[in-house]
Amino acid sequence: MTQKIAVALIHGIGKQKANYADQISYDLKKLAEIEIQSIQHINPAAEFIIEPVYWAPVIQKSEDKLWENLKKGGEMDFKQLRRLMIDFAGDAIAYQQMGNDRSIYDGIHRVIAKTIKKLAKHAGESAPLCIIAHGLGSVIASNYIYDIQNDSPQKPLLSDFVKQDLSDLPIEQCQTLCGFFTLGSPLPLWGLRYKNFGIPIKLKTEILSKYYSDIEPQWWNYYDKDDIIGYPLKTINKDYNNAVNFDFEVNVGTLMTSWNPASHAGYWNDADVINPIARYLGELWKKVNKY
Repeated sequence: MTQKIAVALIHGIGKQKANYADQISYDLKKLAEIEIQSIQHINPAAEFIIEPVYWAPVIQKSEDKLWENLKKGGEMDFKQLRRLMIDFAGDAIAYQQMGNDRSIYDGIHRVIAKTIKKLAKHAGESAPLCIIAHGLGSVIASNYIYDIQNDSPQKPLLSDFVKQDLSDLPIEQCQTLCGFFTLGSPLPLWGLRYKNFGIPIKLKTEILSKYYSDIEPQWWNYYDKDDIIGYPLKTINKDYNNAVNFDFEVNVGTLMTSWNPASHAGYWNDADVINPIARYLGELWKKVNKY
């Protein structure tokens, strides 16, 4: 009986379709399977369980309703750009906690909890967990993990709404997090809210060492120098320098987008991003299963 690898994908800002992760999931699985296909008596296709976190609907209905209301107010130029502004900037603004109103924040986090619960069912309650998060999704993932790691009766960070879909299983508590891959991350901008730009999540935990003592968890951050949303993370402060293993500068996008800010949409499809992550998943499987 082998130990499967669990992978959660988290999208970023903008209108997203429910099938946004179909291609990246397929590519990751196929590439990761190559790493273990020579091992006898296993079915490589069954060893990597990938689930997308589809949080867009939590905000999209409100954004659509807001746009319909605004169009009734009078003439507006640049309507397409304004609509894009609502879809893109609106996601980031709406995600913030607003006093006692945590409906959007908690709603998105509950989607993550439900997705990891599904991973626990199919990969195992203590399966190694990897999270690949794009853009605002990297901020959401970081906040979610941080809240779980630092929640306490004295300082409650998790709401009862999120806890409805959160058990004490190691994978659901993100205690088996082995890989955190951030693509085009604006985490430094969120750090402006905190003294010295914030505290990163912890990857090396006692629980992880208990289950997988040979695994050194990895945080790889990818950014394109033309992507104004994505930044290097190691130089944020000393804590981030210690937490993040590598900042990788990559050139993502098409001939039309790789040289400008539109490159932000190109990480999911870039071989320089996906191939190394897939290789890591394959190597992680071999270490966990002692091959």
